[in-house]
Amino acid sequence: MPDSSRALKRLLLGRQMRSDRLHETLLPKRLALPIFASDALSSVAYAPDEIFLTLALAGGAVATTHSWQIGLAVVFVMLVVVASYRQNVHAYPSGGGDYEVATVNLGRWAGLAVASALLVDYVLTVAVSISSGVQNATAAIPALDGHAMPVAVALIIGLTMMNLRGVRESGRMFAIPVYAFMIAIMGMAAYGLYRSLMGDLPRAESASLELVPEHGYESLGTLAMVFLLLRAFSSGCAALTGVEAISNGVPAFQKPKSKNAATTLLLMGCLSVTMLMSIIYLSIKTNIHYAERPAEQLLVNGEPVGSGYIQHTIIGQLALAVFDHFHLGVILVSTVTGLILILAANTAFNGFPVLASILAKDGYLPRQLQSRGDRLAYSNGIMILAGAAAVLVVIFDAEVTKLIQLYIVGVFVSFTLSQVGMIRHWNRILATETDPRERRTHQTSRAINAVGALMSFTVLLVVLATKFVRGAGWAILAMAILYLLMQGIHKHYAAVSRELEVPAADHEAGRLPRGCTRSCWSRGSTSRPCGPSPTRGALGRPRSRRSR
Repeated sequence: MPDSSRALKRLLLGRQMRSDRLHETLLPKRLALPIFASDALSSVAYAPDEIFLTLALAGGAVATTHSWQIGLAVVFVMLVVVASYRQNVHAYPSGGGDYEVATVNLGRWAGLAVASALLVDYVLTVAVSISSGVQNATAAIPALDGHAMPVAVALIIGLTMMNLRGVRESGRMFAIPVYAFMIAIMGMAAYGLYRSLMGDLPRAESASLELVPEHGYESLGTLAMVFLLLRAFSSGCAALTGVEAISNGVPAFQKPKSKNAATTLLLMGCLSVTMLMSIIYLSIKTNIHYAERPAEQLLVNGEPVGSGYIQHTIIGQLALAVFDHFHLGVILVSTVTGLILILAANTAFNGFPVLASILAKDGYLPRQLQSRGDRLAYSNGIMILAGAAAVLVVIFDAEVTKLIQLYIVGVFVSFTLSQVGMIRHWNRILATETDPRERRTHQTSRAINAVGALMSFTVLLVVLATKFVRGAGWAILAMAILYLLMQGIHKHYAAVSRELEVPAADHEAGRLPRGCTRSCWSRGSTSRPCGPSPTRGALGRPRSRRSR
C-alpha cells in the first residue's frame, strides 16, 4: 500500500491494534448500554407515532381512547421478552445469541431461519433509524427538506467510518448523545407530569384541529375495529426492536459477562417502558392529533389544512407544549432525538458483523467475514451492512412510513424460535437434574421462556396478519432468499472439502504430510495446505536462507 494511502487510512481509522490487545476493547456497563441498547431506547421516539398514526385512521376519539391501552400491551410484551432474554444471556454467553440457541436446541434449519431474520432486521434497523433521524432533523433544519436521501446515505458512511475504528471507540463517541436523550426525555416527562398535576400543562399545537377518520373508516364494525387495534399494536411493537442485541453481544462485555449483560438488559427495559408510557400519557393530556395524511384528515374550521401544513412528530409537539416558555428545552429535545435515532443504527453495526462472523465460521457465509480489521473490528461485515442499508435508503427515498412496514417481522421470528429453543434447553437439563433447589430454579426459567415464546408467537401472527401486504411480505422474501443463499454457500464449502479430502488408501499407506488428516479441511484448515510451512521447520522454527 502506498505511503499516502496508508497515512490516510491511519488518519481515518487510527493505528493498527495487535490482536493480543483484544481484551482492551471489552465494555463496561456504562458503555455497553449506549452501544447495544441505543436501538431499543431510540424506538420510543417513533413507536408512539406509529400507534397514533394507525389509530388516527378511525378518528381522534379512537386514538385518545385506545392509545394508552395499546401502550400497556406493548409494555407487557417488552417486559416478558426482556425477562426471557435474561435467561438467554446466562445460558448462552458465547455471543451466538438467538442463532446459537435455535441451532443447538432446534436444529440447523431453525438456526439459519433465525440468522436470516436477524441479518435482514439489522439492515432495516440502519435504514429506518437513519431515515427517521433525518426526518426529525428536517423539522429543526428546514434546509434538509427534499434532501433526506443523500443526507441519510452520508450519515451511513459516517457511522461506518466510526465503527471501523473499533467497538470501544465508537461507544465513547455515542455514549454522550444516548445519555443526553435519556435525560432529555425523562426530564420532559417529569416536568410535563408536574405541570399536568398542577393543571398548567398547555395543549399541543395540533389540539385545535379536528382529526376526522380516513375514507372508508368512518363507521367500523367490531371485527374491523379489532383488526385496527391489532394493527396499531403490531406497529407499537417496533419499540421491541434491538432487545436481542445484548444477548448477541455478551462476549463484548467485561467480566462477569453474563451478569453485566443481564443487568444492562434489565436497565434498558425499564428505561424503554418508562419513556414509552410517559410519551403516550403526555400525548393524551396535550390532546395531540397525529395523522398519516394530515393534509386530508386534519381540519380547521371544517376545512382540510392542506398540503402546506407541517406536522411535527409527537415528541416535537410534546416538547413545544411542555417547554412553551423555555425554547432551549425544545431545541435540546429535538436535537438529541434526532441524534439518538441516527446513532441507533450503531446497534446493528455491532450485531450484524458479530453474527456474520459466527455464520462464516460455521461455513454459511464467506470465510472473509470472520476476519478482524486493523482496529479488531469485523470490517467486512460492517461494510456489507452499510452498503445494504444505503441501497434500501435509496430505493425507498428515506421515507420512514414505507420502510417501517418491512420492519419488526424479523425480530419476532428470532424471538419466537429463540424462546422455543430455550424451553427445550431447560427440558434437557431438568431431565437429569436431581437437586430440588436447582430444579425449581430451572422450572422458573422454563416458565419465563414459555410465556416469552407464547407472546412472541402471538405478536408474530399479528404482524403477519396486519402488515404482510403493506411490506412485511418483502422482508419475508428477503429472509427466504438469504436462507437459501447460506444453504448454498454451506454446500459449496462441503463440496470443496470433499474434493480436497485425501483418499483413505494414501492415509493408510502413510503418504500424508506430517500433521495432515483427512478431516483437517472440514475442521477449518483452509488457509494453507496441511503439513509444515514451506518457510518453517517441523517445529515452527524459521529455516535458514540456505535451506530454503
